Amino acid sequence: MDSGKRYSVVAVVACLMMTLLLITGSCGDGDKSGTGASGTPAPAKTESGASGRGGFTNSIGVEFVKIPAGSFTMGRDKNFEEGDDVETPQHKVTITRDFYLGKYEVTQAQWVAVMGSNPSNFMGRTNPVEQVSWDDVQVFLGKLNQMEPGRGYRLPTEAEWEYACRAGSTTKYAFGDSENELGDYAWCYENSGERAHPVGQKRPNAWGLYDMHGNVWEWCEDWYGTYPSGSVTDPKGSTMGSRRVLRGGSWFDYAQSCRSAFRLVRSPGNRDNSLGLRLCSSK
Repeated sequence: MDSGKRYSVVAVVACLMMTLLLITGSCGDGDKSGTGASGTPAPAKTESGASGRGGFTNSIGVEFVKIPAGSFTMGRDKNFEEGDDVETPQHKVTITRDFYLGKYEVTQAQWVAVMGSNPSNFMGRTNPVEQVSWDDVQVFLGKLNQMEPGRGYRLPTEAEWEYACRAGSTTKYAFGDSENELGDYAWCYENSGERAHPVGQKRPNAWGLYDMHGNVWEWCEDWYGTYPSGSVTDPKGSTMGSRRVLRGGSWFDYAQSCRSAFRLVRSPGNRDNSLGLRLCSSK
């Protein structure tokens, strides 16, 4: 082989080796998941368009998604969904103002940043805080609002919670009616190993919210009350009562209890290792 041909072969081999190095280098950077000091997780891959809805991240690392004002049908559709009478009647709800809702359930690291101690059973920085009562949450909110005046941190109303959970859907779950798909979106009794898990590891709903089904129950602001029979605007639940509402289901609950319309009620002082929260802000 003459020198010109040898040079051509060497050049081709060199190009091939450089291409392989570039490919392997890119693959090595593929998954650099990790956790920040604030306890905010590296989320599971999102569906197209699920992120980027606008929002903000606060001083303790809670990420908020902007939820647009709008209308939806609240409650269980008796024609297609089994459940309890407290989930009916279906009624139209109008939310007149945008609000902000936590992208994830509040983590233990975020709770400790405000309260200084961790009440949780399933300890882990990015695990959802649990074993918190509605009353405990009010203390947390009061301290957080002192740390960040003007944001008006609170719990979502029950109507805001279901509106955000459904994210435009009218089915049993935010993703559809099939319980067979629930494991892609939720930690529930069937797949949890009987414990809570780090937030953000399952798929989000269409508005980029994680763990709206399963992992831990989420306290709402409302006293429990029966649903109205007609349309309502910006409802805040009953004006008085003895029990507060929780939504979403948990690691301890079967698929039926993780439906978008399912309602759980507990006394405001109740604590257990399946009860947590998701932050809301109107500003």
